[in-house]
Amino acid sequence: MKRHESIVALSREHHFGLLFCWKIRQALKKQVAPERIQPYVKYFWDNHLKPHFKEEETWLFAALQDTLVDQAIAEHKHIEQLANELLAKEPVQTADLSTLATAVDDHIRFEERKLFPHLEKELSQDQLLVLGQKLQELHPTREKDDYPDEFWV
Repeated sequence: MKRHESIVALSREHHFGLLFCWKIRQALKKQVAPERIQPYVKYFWDNHLKPHFKEEETWLFAALQDTLVDQAIAEHKHIEQLANELLAKEPVQTADLSTLATAVDDHIRFEERKLFPHLEKELSQDQLLVLGQKLQELHPTREKDDYPDEFWV
């Protein structure tokens, strides 16, 4: 899907979010112990999802308040709740991992298919350019998932 250059960085991060979901699902298919996957969830939440959500809410969603933006914010809160509950559990359950992966996957697909095209249509070119400049300043390193334990292989 062609994306406005100002928000390409966010779409690239969505790609890594989908890989996060795929890795969890692959590990579950291979019956990897949930305790081995849980630290990866913490790593990805702290280093990728949490900062990504903050950027979207601070810079992208602040430009337009409507029902689609409200839905995205509600989904962020739901995913945060799921992640926090999963990270607090001892022992973590495979169902919790699967639920989180599904929520993240569904959310990314909503943003890419509905929300981003909507924002690209509703925001002015000036708003998109300012957004793009701000995101460029904020985006040096999160495009890499360098978690050392490749439990999904």
